[in-house]
Amino acid sequence: MAEQNLFEGLAGESRVFKNREKITPHYTPEKLPFREKQINEMVLALKSALTGQKADNIFLYGKTGTGKTACTRHVLAQLDEFIQKNGLAAKAIYLNCRNYNSKYKVLSTVVQDMYPDKDFIGYSGSFIYEKLTEFCSEKKLSAIIALDEIDKVKDLDDLVYALTRANDEIKKGAVSVIGISNMLTFKERLDPRTKSSLCEKELVFPPYNAQELMKILEARAKEAFKEGVVMDSAINLAAAIAAQESGDARTAVMLLLRAGEIAEKEGSAKISDKEVEKARKSVEEQIVFEMISTLPEQQQLVLLSIAKLTIEKKGVRKLKGEEEGILFSGEIFDEYKRIAASYKESPVSTRWFQQYINELEMYGLLSTTASGKGLRGNTRLIKLSMDPKEIRTTLEKQLNQ
Repeated sequence: MAEQNLFEGLAGESRVFKNREKITPHYTPEKLPFREKQINEMVLALKSALTGQKADNIFLYGKTGTGKTACTRHVLAQLDEFIQKNGLAAKAIYLNCRNYNSKYKVLSTVVQDMYPDKDFIGYSGSFIYEKLTEFCSEKKLSAIIALDEIDKVKDLDDLVYALTRANDEIKKGAVSVIGISNMLTFKERLDPRTKSSLCEKELVFPPYNAQELMKILEARAKEAFKEGVVMDSAINLAAAIAAQESGDARTAVMLLLRAGEIAEKEGSAKISDKEVEKARKSVEEQIVFEMISTLPEQQQLVLLSIAKLTIEKKGVRKLKGEEEGILFSGEIFDEYKRIAASYKESPVSTRWFQQYINELEMYGLLSTTASGKGLRGNTRLIKLSMDPKEIRTTLEKQLNQ
């Protein structure tokens, strides 16, 4: 007798989901509530491209899950639709710099998009750059290049300079940039010339509050789940958890998605507070580790230094009866310099090191406190907020790619 297929019985209609895709973090809804202001400002900044002129360079920044990518994709999709409908000489290209993390990779991918029938593998950077300016000049075309996670580009100053300089060489047409970053202080690290050219127009995406997240979840739940499946209290709880953690819409959406999967697995046709609470731990862990993987390389090296020192119990101490795992800022900086050298990276200054510590604390990855009297003078005590072994494994995988 033949064995039953492993997927037998799984292809039937879901008791919970109407369209599961619409409650995933990657889905972009037609309407983006509470981001109307940012969308309108983006549209106004880009309108010059409709007449073949240079659109404003735009820099979008805010924490993860605040709608930067969703708004950009929505605006670019609307722009592309309008371009195609009216036969305009404009083109919008979206790239995530986690995959295209150098000037050469960005420019060659953009040019490949412009010349889909040609192969540019192996050509020099200067040749690729010339093809970009040639295409815009010949087509009298305004190109808009959206660079998500722009802080991942290793030679960003060179890239922005090249894209800005292109406008001096394009006779008719233009190149504009949309830069997107989760790092709130990222622009402070840019060369002054890069900063002035990239940040012609800046848009801040603030975290969502609980009420806004509740409205977002209500709209997504209507699209994704069958009628009457999601209880109001489940939506309220998912919104409250996400607002308390970070104001991250992606966290709220993932909580409801995982809660739906739990309900379906357990044979329930209702999603209640119980399912949301069950989903909470796995979602929080997933969000945190996704965030770690998107940190700039230097910040990953700092975090790896803290994780390694904590695991190796070097300098780990108890203070005033507190839990173990407390480190001095100075010893972390020394370890960071050693690890940076092992990855053939130049360490940043102590000023930027302290700024990285501040940002890692803001993201909830660690906690800091002043040492007080009697401990190495004026220093900071730092403690990791997560499992150091999991952080080390995640970061070493990222850094060794």
